[in-house]
Amino acid sequence: MTVPLTFAIPKGRILDEALPVMARAGVVPEDAFHDKGNRSLTFATTREDMRLIRVRAFDVATFVAHGAAQIGIVGSDVIEEFNYSDLYAPVDLDIGHCHLAVAEPAGNKAISLKASHMRVATKYPNITRRYFERQSIQAECVKLNGAMEIAPSLGLSGRIVDLVSSGQTLKENGLVETARILDISARLIVNRAALKTDQRLANLVEAFRANAATRAET
Repeated sequence: MTVPLTFAIPKGRILDEALPVMARAGVVPEDAFHDKGNRSLTFATTREDMRLIRVRAFDVATFVAHGAAQIGIVGSDVIEEFNYSDLYAPVDLDIGHCHLAVAEPAGNKAISLKASHMRVATKYPNITRRYFERQSIQAECVKLNGAMEIAPSLGLSGRIVDLVSSGQTLKENGLVETARILDISARLIVNRAALKTDQRLANLVEAFRANAATRAET
């Protein structure tokens, strides 16, 4: 009996863009997936040998790295933050574009340029520490999973590192972007060990790669 593949996909900003890309590669969720009231985390697909799990973006990387899922889609920010050795990201899907940036209260920039130590609120402590180390600054990271923009106004931190798309949320909370750390897009990820032993994964990688190349030409 063929063991089913588990494809991990993220809740949130990438999902709506990912579904058409997945469909063109032959990965189509069952109708129940599109029911807004359905809180299930596991769904069948039109392929009998594949199921989907819908989890938080950071958890997509964890499931795939540990082999609980064999393939998935996640932002390159998550890949950079965890840097799992068992993850392979063979295809840039050219969706989910945004960037990771440092932001702070307007008018605070002159002070930040002189700092050798700073407290930063972020859900990306590893990326944040590495970035500030390159600036010879010691970053004390306060881990938050959301509501980053209010951390400076409440005195929790002087700065934040977070995802930025339009920048409107920063503006509405009195913050300005002061440094761009990383440009981000969604990537197809696979478990390295599973890829070596399951031809279905190699075929999926090629399907996603071909689709990305076709879209790049248009």
